[in-house]
Amino acid sequence: MTDTNAPRGFETRAVHAGQTFDPTTGAVIPPVHFSTTYAQDGIGGLRQGFEYGRSGNPTRTALESQLAALEGGAHGLSFASGLAAEDALLRSVLTPGDEVLLGSDVYGGTYRLLARVLAPWGIGLRIVDMSDLAAVGAALAERPARILWVETPSNPMLHITDIAGLARLGHDAGALIVVDNTFASPALQQPLSLGADVVVHSTTKYLGGHSDVVGGALILNDDALYEQAKFHQFAVGAVSGPLDAWLTTRGIKTLAVRMQRHSENAQAVAEFLDAHPKVARVHYPGLPAHPGHELAARQMSGFGGIVSAELADAASARRLAESTKLFQLAESLGGVESLMNYPDAMTHASVRGTELAVPEELVRLSVGIETVDDLIADLDQALSAL
Repeated sequence: MTDTNAPRGFETRAVHAGQTFDPTTGAVIPPVHFSTTYAQDGIGGLRQGFEYGRSGNPTRTALESQLAALEGGAHGLSFASGLAAEDALLRSVLTPGDEVLLGSDVYGGTYRLLARVLAPWGIGLRIVDMSDLAAVGAALAERPARILWVETPSNPMLHITDIAGLARLGHDAGALIVVDNTFASPALQQPLSLGADVVVHSTTKYLGGHSDVVGGALILNDDALYEQAKFHQFAVGAVSGPLDAWLTTRGIKTLAVRMQRHSENAQAVAEFLDAHPKVARVHYPGLPAHPGHELAARQMSGFGGIVSAELADAASARRLAESTKLFQLAESLGGVESLMNYPDAMTHASVRGTELAVPEELVRLSVGIETVDDLIADLDQALSAL
């Protein structure tokens, strides 16, 4: 007899976590709850804890249960954007005088939030290559940090950081370990199991997966920190709306199969680019020559759908970005369709002139789930025209 209480596989959790059928009608897909307010059974007599849409919504609660299940965490919180999730976490943890040790290759918006929004309020910021544990250890020995913030794989250089090693270093120094898991998604990597304290997602990307909803998430185990972050979610108010939550839930149900195809297609695209005479360098952890290849193979169950490539110069990179047909020139990533991005002038324009500046000759590809031969043919025609 099957044990219905046994741990569920990832794909099963993605489909079923938080998705109990509607008890009134038997509808397999739970309804979307648009109500902004909830009737009370007498003053303070809340039904299942719901009173007002900012403090709680059944559709958002279902998504938060799903998010926690995917990452193997105790708690999940859903926000209106990835940056809203980051802001709520940072407000929950930091006080003036605290310092964040930030990876040297991260999303430009994260740097902007810390450097231009929080720094004037007394939050310190230092940059370090998180993939170099010796450098991290030296930075912590020089001065303590309240948070170690890392993306792995990183955006857009695809650096790989040893999460378990970083967690040991950080915890010994009393720091909180935050991992932005957007590029890998929980289908390929689960940082909490490797020692991270908090996982951050832009659910706009692979979790939503269809380029039709903006959102963010925090997943964590610590009860006290969860309560603090939940308070900021409520008090500041950057919550995901019910339709946004439902669209994200729907996307998550196919996450595992999508990430498999994204990874397969990205591997083929990376190998094609790596062999092309007009491409100077390819950044993709699935390539054996990538500095983080062996670590990624141990830490992840796949190499993901993002490939970055360096051309001969900035002019060539710009021309390539503007010459593809299937790869659409656009911000963001993680949707089923393939996108081309020129980070220096697009997603990472906010870090120009800083330690996080992106090479001008670099393009970033979000490889979709289309027929891979068509994607390669599109890149081939664009490169041939350079």
